[in-house]
Amino acid sequence: MRKVSRTIWVAALLFCCISVSVAAEHKPRARDLGVPFDGNPGPLNAITDVKGVEVGHTTLISGEGALKVGVGPVRTGVTAILPRGKNSRDAVFAGYFSLNGNGEMTGAHWVEDSGFLDGPVMITNTHSVGVVRDAVIRWKVKRGDADAEGYWWSLPVVAETWDGDLNDINGFHVTAEDAIHALDSAHAGPVEEGNVGGGTGMICNEFKGGVGTSSRTLSTKDGGYTVGVLVQCNYGEREQLRIAGINVGREIPAQKIWKEDTGSIIVVVATDAPLIPTQLKRMARRVTLGLGRDGSYSGNGSGDLFIAFSTANPGAIGPKGLHPITMMPNDELNPLFLATVQATEEAVVNAMVAAETMTGINNHKVIALPHDQLRAILKKYNRLVH
Repeated sequence: MRKVSRTIWVAALLFCCISVSVAAEHKPRARDLGVPFDGNPGPLNAITDVKGVEVGHTTLISGEGALKVGVGPVRTGVTAILPRGKNSRDAVFAGYFSLNGNGEMTGAHWVEDSGFLDGPVMITNTHSVGVVRDAVIRWKVKRGDADAEGYWWSLPVVAETWDGDLNDINGFHVTAEDAIHALDSAHAGPVEEGNVGGGTGMICNEFKGGVGTSSRTLSTKDGGYTVGVLVQCNYGEREQLRIAGINVGREIPAQKIWKEDTGSIIVVVATDAPLIPTQLKRMARRVTLGLGRDGSYSGNGSGDLFIAFSTANPGAIGPKGLHPITMMPNDELNPLFLATVQATEEAVVNAMVAAETMTGINNHKVIALPHDQLRAILKKYNRLVH
C-alpha cells in the first residue's frame, strides 16, 4: 500500500478497513502450513480475540533503487493497538517489562508507577517515535474532554524497532496523519500480518519479519479467559531460528543479513482475565520464554520491550471514591503464564510466515521464510501436522 494522498484520505480509510480484513482472512498462517503449536487458540488466533481490543495499521511503501535521504525508498509504517477500542476513554491495568533495553517505549515509566495504560500502544520505526507520540496526543485532544481522571495531559506509549536496512529511516516519512490513520482505522476482527504497519520494513532471524499475532483460550476450569499477543519482530540470527523445536534456520541456506543478533522486538499482551498491575508485569516477563522457544537469546544490541494489559475492571481509574476491583489469586496464574508463552511463540512464526520478500534501499533484498522448505524440514523431523 503506497502512502495515501491527504486529498483522498477518507476514501483510503474506508478502503483500508475493508482490504485489511480480507487480507488477514486469506493470507496463509503458520498453522495453515502444518506447523504444530501447543494450546488452544481463540476463534481468530489473534490479539483481537480479547473482546474490545482493536488494531489498525498504516503501511507506507514507495520508491525503489538507490537511497536518497528524504525521498526513499520508503518501507515503514505505524501500528496501533487500542485496549478498549477507539471509542473508549477508560484506562486499563497494565505492566511493563524490559528484557534488554536497547530500544524505546515512551510512557513506560508512568505505566510502571501508576499501573495504568491510558490510551493506545503504538509501534513504528526508531526515528518516528516522536512524531507518533505527538500525534496520539493530538488525536486524543481532538476527540473530546479530559481523560477519566480529569487531566488534559497525556503520556502516550509508543515503541519502536529499527527498519533502516530496508527503509529510508532518516527521511522521516511517517507523519502525524499516518499515526492518526492507524488509530482511526483500528478495528476488531482479523489482524493483518507480515509487511504491514510498523512491521513493514522489519527483519526477523535474517528472513523478512514484521507484525504477527496469536491467542490462547483457557479451559472452563481455568476460568475460560483469553490471552492475545501481537509482536513487531525485528531480531535474531538465522542459525538460532527454531520452529516447532527444530533448528529450521540452519537448514535453509541463504545470504547472511548480519553477523550477530541484531535488532529488536516489541510484544503486546492482552487478556480479559482480572489481573492487577503486578500480575500483568509477571505475564509480560513470560514473553521471554516464548521468544526463547523461537531461538532468541536477546543480544546486546536488541531492544526487547513488552507490555501486558487487562481489559477487566472497567472504571478502575476513576478519580474519586473507593474502587472495588476483581483479581485472580496468584496460585491460579499458571495457565495464563503458559498461554502467554505459547501465543508469543506462535505470533513470531505467524509474522515470518505472513511476511513477503522485500527489496528496499540500495536494492537490499530480504527473502521471506520459504513455506515449501519449512514444510519439508518439519516433515523430515516428523513435526509436520498435515
